[in-house]
Amino acid sequence: MKKLKIAIQKKGRLNEKSVSLLKEAGIKVNNGSGKLIASSPNFPLEILFLRDDDIPAAVANGVADIGIVGLNEILEKKCRVNIVKELDFAKCRMSIAVPKSFDYEGIKDLKGKIIATSYPVILNEFLAQNKISAKVTEISGSVEIAPGIGMADGIFDIVSTGSTLISNGLKEVEVVMKSEAVLIASQQLANNQKEILDKLLFRIDAVQNALNNKYILLNAPNESIDSICEILPGMKSPTILPLARKGWSSLHSVVKENEFWDVIEKLKECGAQGILVVPIEKMVV
Repeated sequence: MKKLKIAIQKKGRLNEKSVSLLKEAGIKVNNGSGKLIASSPNFPLEILFLRDDDIPAAVANGVADIGIVGLNEILEKKCRVNIVKELDFAKCRMSIAVPKSFDYEGIKDLKGKIIATSYPVILNEFLAQNKISAKVTEISGSVEIAPGIGMADGIFDIVSTGSTLISNGLKEVEVVMKSEAVLIASQQLANNQKEILDKLLFRIDAVQNALNNKYILLNAPNESIDSICEILPGMKSPTILPLARKGWSSLHSVVKENEFWDVIEKLKECGAQGILVVPIEKMVV
């Protein structure tokens, strides 16, 4: 059976998360002692370990069929690929930062300034959209040191926690875009490759659904069931089982992670007791 080739970052912030996602999807990755090509023994997938900034071109040119890479790299490289799915990890923002001593009042203060970056395409588009004339200096490596050594007045770079900016005496002043890991695909996939991709997406969906939801069990008096069901619709409706204690039932349902604490408070107000919350390993909807 023909294999689908996927490109992932060989080292860095996306590597561990990408490999973990594949493993959570039940796909074994045997890359031994850091090999650059690996095959899965239990899924028709071949893994190519590449530099993250090479992944968009690799997929666009057919070296790889699909890839996991940051959205920022897609926009920077301008490669013709299809963004298949947002993966909900490696979230960050692309921001402009200046020295703390810079009396920054607005984007017009960037006019005539030198901005160092590894992402000149995204930055130039942002400056053009805002009609700001500034000099963009492309550098690789530690962009954040550029203002401190006199190379630039500010920087444009990836920001996750902001701790790197603080340690280099910088402050974030403009968020240009938000980015996260995405799954991309070639625009020339054959039908059998699309079938493998669909199977992979099915597994990824099950993993993501599990991460974004919690399984909840609780006991409640029967007179509270209707009001609790309005709070806990579950995937379709809660499972309701009678308890040995007369007039009481056990309700089982699924709660979204981002709604969890608000839901718990409402359940307690409705008389729910013995609330148990259990992580979900996989969830197929």
